[in-house]
Amino acid sequence: MEIYYEDIGNPGDPPVLLVMGLGAQLLLWRNGFVERLVDQGHRVIRYDNRDVGLSSKLHGRRADGALVPSLARSFFGLPSKSVYTLEHMADDAAALLDHLGLDRAHVVGASMGGMIAQIFAAQHAHRTNALGIISSSNNSALLPPPAPKALLSLITGPPPNSPREVIVENSIRVSRIIGSPGYPATEEKLRAEAIEAYERAHYPQGIARHFGAVLGSGSLKRYDKQISAPTVVIHGRADKLMRPSGGRSIASAIPNARLVLFDGMAHDLPEALWDDIVGELKTTFAEVS
Repeated sequence: MEIYYEDIGNPGDPPVLLVMGLGAQLLLWRNGFVERLVDQGHRVIRYDNRDVGLSSKLHGRRADGALVPSLARSFFGLPSKSVYTLEHMADDAAALLDHLGLDRAHVVGASMGGMIAQIFAAQHAHRTNALGIISSSNNSALLPPPAPKALLSLITGPPPNSPREVIVENSIRVSRIIGSPGYPATEEKLRAEAIEAYERAHYPQGIARHFGAVLGSGSLKRYDKQISAPTVVIHGRADKLMRPSGGRSIASAIPNARLVLFDGMAHDLPEALWDDIVGELKTTFAEVS
């Protein structure tokens, strides 16, 4: 497994590992957001998870089992068969820190990346300085499911061999569905970002395996109870993909975690909130003794 990463900032500054979500390239940790963390005196490492971006792909691997039964099992916090799990992806993060010669780091995950971060902070507690979880869930039993339109927009799309413009238009549509209603992005910005992602690495086949990893790990509550690092859980009140109940569930399960909810924010990182989000992360990082 080869993991593509970018190492930004002063190598002597405290490291922050950024973990992105389902089917999402490291590009979604936007440069301006990363620069704010660097300006706060941090070395920032962002990377592509397996099966996305410029990291290794598991071409042709398909999980057994139908989607609907797996979703039903997930609603009750139960795991299903999958090609790999979130635990494997957390081990990828640990291997990246090994490669960089880093014993410890602050770990920040968004969406599925927040799930990976929860597992990392439990299984690699000695390597986790502080934890930030954004727009995520712990998949515990009986949580309200995603809005069907939001979920289907993420896990379905045009055929992989569709023309570029079809792929780009679909990406814009998805961004509109799951994006923050209080902080709408311009058409020009969404189009530029969709084109950038397409030209860097268009690989929709990895989305199904990422979703399988989420379904394959079941409830993460058992991990949350083991987390000892200072933790902030950040969520948008308007998120219909990962509903705010997911963030509340995480915060209630992790000892002494802080919960921060933003009005108008949904399942993205609106630029207007970057300073606020980085400020909450900074407060949590400062709790490390």
